[in-house]
Amino acid sequence: MAKVILCFVGLITAAAFALPVRIVAAAAKADEHGPVYTADGRLIPPQGYYQWVFVTSDLGMSYNEESGTDNQPPFSNVFVNPAAYRSFLKTDTWPDKTVLVKEFRPSATDGSINHHGYFQSGKALAVLVHVKDEKRFKGGWAFFAFGDDALDKPARQIPTSADCYSCHEANGAVDTTFVQFYPTLLPVAGKHSTLSASYLKEEAKRAESRKSQ
Repeated sequence: MAKVILCFVGLITAAAFALPVRIVAAAAKADEHGPVYTADGRLIPPQGYYQWVFVTSDLGMSYNEESGTDNQPPFSNVFVNPAAYRSFLKTDTWPDKTVLVKEFRPSATDGSINHHGYFQSGKALAVLVHVKDEKRFKGGWAFFAFGDDALDKPARQIPTSADCYSCHEANGAVDTTFVQFYPTLLPVAGKHSTLSASYLKEEAKRAESRKSQ
């Protein structure tokens, strides 16, 4: 089984998680699809995110130069709450209460009529959630991780000392998020000049490098 790196910089069915009644009741009181927290600040797992907007997928992608080759790399799928997606199309950046869900699933090659390539198989290995909540979090954004043994339990915020915060701050194309890997949204941001200076600088360097080859 491939090792999953719990980070948007690393590398359910349509029904919601089966959560305790008290958690579902709490979620019902919040804005639809927005972040919901317990009294002590833990994030309740997002509900029914397969009915949200799918923005990208990858297979074994990693931003670590030293990452080795994995013969069974995990897939990841990224979903965003519909209200945030609609707002992005209008403003070219993420509104407050944006929720991005990155789900990791095993890859497989042996199944049914398949002879080549990979397909997604089995239950989710882990889920990482990136939340924008400007009043709650310093810097506006926070990460929460749900492992395969705790997909139905509230999660505490990943400490801001974790690498995912600094990496997103330094490399995110739009509002510290990796819109550069969201093929339907990157042109939107580029058209309305909301791409970060750091991303544009890196892309310029990459273009010069390609010219010299």
